[in-house]
Formats: sequence, structure tokens, C-alpha cells
Amino acid sequence: MRAVVQRVKQASVTIDGDVVGKIGKGILVLLGVSVDDTEAEVDWMVKKLIEMRIFNDADGKMNLSLEEVGGAALVVSQFTLFGDCRKGRRPSYIHAARPETAIPLYERCVQGFKDAGIETATGRFGAMMDVSLINDGPVTLIVESPAKN
Repeated sequence: MRAVVQRVKQASVTIDGDVVGKIGKGILVLLGVSVDDTEAEVDWMVKKLIEMRIFNDADGKMNLSLEEVGGAALVVSQFTLFGDCRKGRRPSYIHAARPETAIPLYERCVQGFKDAGIETATGRFGAMMDVSLINDGPVTLIVESPAKN
């Protein structure tokens, strides 16, 4: 599982002119699910993103978590995070999970944030989405679940 995480002042997803998901202070999570991912990777990712200390404390040091600052999460599916661009001119997506695998894992991720008490908004899986954000910092991280042994 792979996520591009951006600390934001606000973020939203618009589909066909309608805002379908919107948050204030928090994180925008572009989430990619690989063919090898299971519920264990989802649970690891949710815990990591909720507890990651990427928000500033009173001294301006990144020392607080999403949970500690009462931030929100906007979770957007992003299969292109598993695009392999090493050969040719067209990315290969053979490592991205097919929808029948990815959708339940994406939904579990969203539910994991909600179950933790995090205000959570989403895009729409498989839709053409316009994602807008005001990056805070900017702080942008790539987070990958640990490799399986």
C-alpha cells in the first residue's frame, strides 16, 4: 500500500462540478492499493497516518499527530501510484490492485479513520476527480506499508 500524504489547511474533491468531499485542517491522502495488499496493510497504514507527528506544536516543531490536533482526513483512491514508468513511455499498472480487490481495502481505510474518530471525507472510487488543496508547509510525504517477508 502506498500513500502520498499532504498536510493541508483545506482540501476538496469535485466530480462533475459537485463537491463530494471537503475538509479543513488535516491531511489529504492519495491512496494506492497494490495487488499484494491485505487488510493488515490497510490497518497499518491507517494507524501510521493517524499517529504520524507532522503537525506543529507551540514551538513550531512537527511534534503533533492528526489525532492530537483534531484534524480531518480526505482519502482519495489513486491507482496511478502503482504506475511503473521504468520502461517505455506508457506506465504499466500491473502492480495496482483491480477494483474488486482495491475497493474493499479502500473502504476499510476510510472506515478505519472514521472508527478512530477522525472526521473523514472521500472522493469516489474510479471517478474522474478534481482535487484541490491548500498545502500547509508544504509538507508532503510518501508512506509505504512494510514489505512482506
